[in-house]
Amino acid sequence: MTEQGLQTQIIPKAKAVINEVKKAVIGKDDIIIKTLLAIAAKGHILLDDIPGVGKTTLAVAFSKAMSLDYKRMQFTPDVMPADVTGFNIYNKHTAQFEFKEGAAMCSLFLADEINRTSSKTQSALLEVMEEGAVTVDGVTRVLPRPFIVIATQNPIGSVGTQMLPESQLDRFIVKLSMGYPDIESEISILKSKSASSVTDAVTPVATRQDIIMLQNAADEVFADDKIYHYIASLSAATRNHPMIKLGLSPRGTVALASMTKATALLHGRMYAIPDDVRYIFGDVAEHRIILTAKAKASGETVKSVLSDIISSVPSPVI
Repeated sequence: MTEQGLQTQIIPKAKAVINEVKKAVIGKDDIIIKTLLAIAAKGHILLDDIPGVGKTTLAVAFSKAMSLDYKRMQFTPDVMPADVTGFNIYNKHTAQFEFKEGAAMCSLFLADEINRTSSKTQSALLEVMEEGAVTVDGVTRVLPRPFIVIATQNPIGSVGTQMLPESQLDRFIVKLSMGYPDIESEISILKSKSASSVTDAVTPVATRQDIIMLQNAADEVFADDKIYHYIASLSAATRNHPMIKLGLSPRGTVALASMTKATALLHGRMYAIPDDVRYIFGDVAEHRIILTAKAKASGETVKSVLSDIISSVPSPVI
């Protein structure tokens, strides 16, 4: 991707998608941008927040703006793995088994309240996220490209929830939290249309091929060896920090590099700088970190420890 192609094709499309989603999701510009960054990095997004702050609206708005086929599944305790992956059913008229597609057979899959379902169903979704395909009765079916999972979870302690295992959390490239809107944004929400039609104003401004082009361009972003060393140093710092029991995995380090490149791309550059790393570091690392008992007893939070790491690891001069 040339600089001219970046400025004439990629950036206008990205800005158009962001502006369309803003019509439905008010006052959460940073979350919208970071969601698009995750999509550009070919990752999956975990939205951790209380009910009613617009997580589902965000997913629907992105699917409409990007012209992607979209499916939503409410993850309750009785949801089975076959509901996600699909299953074979016998047709007595043809005397053959027929495959019935699961909810994951789409381009953008919203897994709503993922931490309310069984571990077995969560594992089925994990395979889909990791492989980009579903395997039923020994037959593998590749999912459409791009394939994006936006999963939501209610905070631990809400009724009927259980913690996701670390291995599954590690599959999400970022964890984002929308939070309550500020007063001005909430007034705008009150003045807008009813909640059932907030996404009606969103119109398609990009195609599936545009999103693939965005992802390919993010892959081509140049990162100097100093940037890679900075990313690896931050990861190593999480593993050696006295307040951290479980640090960033190698998969997390790769995710940080991918998100850094996507950040550079959406800032109009085909090269990464240290600010790109710092901008996205917390969102990539937070859900992958487990603090020690001493840290929790001392009142430390994951965000405060990560902030300490960012300030202590020397930034390279590019």
